Amino acid sequence: MNFNDFNLEKCADGLLPVIIQDAVTLRVLMLGYMNREAFDLTCSSGHVTFYSRTRSCLWTKGETSGHFLEVVDMYSDCDNDTLLIKANPIGPTCHRGTTSCFDTPDEEGFIRSLAALISRRHAEMPEDSYTTRLFIKGVKKIAQKVGEEAVESTIEAVDGNRDRFSYEACDLIYHLLVLIEQMGLSLPDMERELLRRHS
Repeated sequence: MNFNDFNLEKCADGLLPVIIQDAVTLRVLMLGYMNREAFDLTCSSGHVTFYSRTRSCLWTKGETSGHFLEVVDMYSDCDNDTLLIKANPIGPTCHRGTTSCFDTPDEEGFIRSLAALISRRHAEMPEDSYTTRLFIKGVKKIAQKVGEEAVESTIEAVDGNRDRFSYEACDLIYHLLVLIEQMGLSLPDMERELLRRHS
C-alpha cells in the first residue's frame, strides 16, 4: 500500500481519514488523520502515527501515555479515500481512559477478547489459572466439561429458567472456547466455516 494510491481530492486539507479498529474485538476505537509523512512512519514503525490538525504536527498515538496502537492490518475503502487500520491497542485508546473514543457498549467483542486470553493462557500456562489446569488435563477432560455444560444449559432452557440458562450457557461458551483452542482452531476459523455453510 502506497500513499499515492489514495484519492484525496475530496478530503479536507488533503488529509487521509483513518479509522482504527481493535484487531481482536473488532471494536471501532477512534478516528484520526494522516498526511504522507504520518502514513509512511506508521508503515515503517508499526505504530499508528497521525497528523494533528490542531497542532499541525505528527503525533504517534501513545508517545506520551505509552498507549500505542500496534498495526496489524491496513485496508483502503472502495473509493480509496479512507483507511481502516486494524490494531492491537496497548492500554486505553481514548484520552478519557476508555477503551474507545466512541461510547459503544463495553461488552462489545468480549468473546473475542476471552478467546485471545485463552490462547495466551495456552501459550504461557500460568500455574494459578483454571484454564491452564484444563489444558493440562487434555482434550478428553475439556470435551467432557463442554458436554456437562451443554446438558446443564439444556436443562435450564427446558425448565424456562432464563437467568440460570444464561449462567450455564456462559460456562458452555467458555469451555467450548477452550476446546476450540485445544484443537488448534480459533473463532475466525469457526466464522469461515459458518460463512462457507451460509454461502
